[in-house]
Amino acid sequence: MANSPSGDSVTGRLIRVLETFTPTRTVQTAAEIGRRADLPPSSAHRIVGELVAAGLLERDETNGVRVGMRLWELATRSSRALRLRQVALPPMERVQARIREHTQLAILEQDEALFLERLSAPHSGSNVTRIAGRLPLHACSSGLVLLAHADRETRDRALARPLQRLTISTIVDTAVLHRKLDQIRLAGYADAPGYIEEISTGLAVPIRDMTGEVIAALSVVLPREAATEPALAELFTAAREIDRALAERA
Repeated sequence: MANSPSGDSVTGRLIRVLETFTPTRTVQTAAEIGRRADLPPSSAHRIVGELVAAGLLERDETNGVRVGMRLWELATRSSRALRLRQVALPPMERVQARIREHTQLAILEQDEALFLERLSAPHSGSNVTRIAGRLPLHACSSGLVLLAHADRETRDRALARPLQRLTISTIVDTAVLHRKLDQIRLAGYADAPGYIEEISTGLAVPIRDMTGEVIAALSVVLPREAATEPALAELFTAAREIDRALAERA
């Protein structure tokens, strides 16, 4: 698409505007959007106005700007992520009902773990994950499963960059991470004790399509002191059910 005088493409500026919204930053002013998107004020107000007119953004009663329902509508049409979530949700609900802790579904998206769904009980423990939120691949059980089964190019790219330490337990040594990924492929699951928060342990298993390719990870977040065997048994059972359902719908 045509470029602005600064050399930015129209598409690039639109993406930067939309990317200023996060799971915790849901309402902004046009000025805040412009600052975070690195746009001149006039451009920011014009682009925001056009997106509001198209229904992709909307204004609230205080003139704050939020993501519009039209954007959600377009994003969910023919979405592979939506179909995966629909198939996975019933088994996830059974895991959550039996374990009574956070149960999550994630996919690999732009070298991060993107969470499509999270189910929680009223008294579930601490968890930083949010629906439509992202976490580093090396620092969470879902991300480790996805990274362990990713193509070599993705693994090499993830291991080439500095690994962020979120807690004292987070793996930040690439040699250690390589061994961890080998272990995950051999065992069929990932555990991440204290990797995101010291008080929690993440457990995750792979979800496969009809070809056997890993396309998602199903996980639970337990208190650090909790036994992992019952949760793993439930995860493996649910994963097999999701795998079968995906094969039947193919």
